[in-house]
Amino acid sequence: MRLLGPARRPGPVVRGLRRLVDPRLWLKLGLGGGVLLLVLLPMLADLANAALKRVEGAEGECRILRVIDGDTVTLMCPGDGMQSARILGYDTPEKFSPQCLAELVAAERASWALRTLIQKAGRLAVLREGVDRYGRLLVRLELDGLDVGRAMIRAGHARQYSGGLRGSWC
Repeated sequence: MRLLGPARRPGPVVRGLRRLVDPRLWLKLGLGGGVLLLVLLPMLADLANAALKRVEGAEGECRILRVIDGDTVTLMCPGDGMQSARILGYDTPEKFSPQCLAELVAAERASWALRTLIQKAGRLAVLREGVDRYGRLLVRLELDGLDVGRAMIRAGHARQYSGGLRGSWC
């Protein structure tokens, strides 16, 4: 019997318990889960909207496949395939090139507000009005006969916009 010798290596149960109480494990799991939700949850919401909501257009029945940000969506229309579409009449904070953290948070809120409006609407209609300098369709989106821009502005997620310089969201 050795009293002062080297300690025995802990068994698998002790090692497992030590790992469970290690705060680094919980931090990694929390961060990983948060990132997963930030990616997976919007994707699932967009898939549900695309599957359940038709968008009436002059070219036929379209689908909104994805909300890119509060004023841009990906449309899929017969004959045209998938196209990025900028919704006219309002501007929302930038999600992909924010100038501050407040703008990023506001952009995410605007994206979710648009998803929610689409999900709650009974009838969706899109009116094409050309193409912008980035190659995106320019469209007006109506939800139950009302312009989506008015609803976004009224809810505080957007500002009225009809071209030109945009103000800062910071």
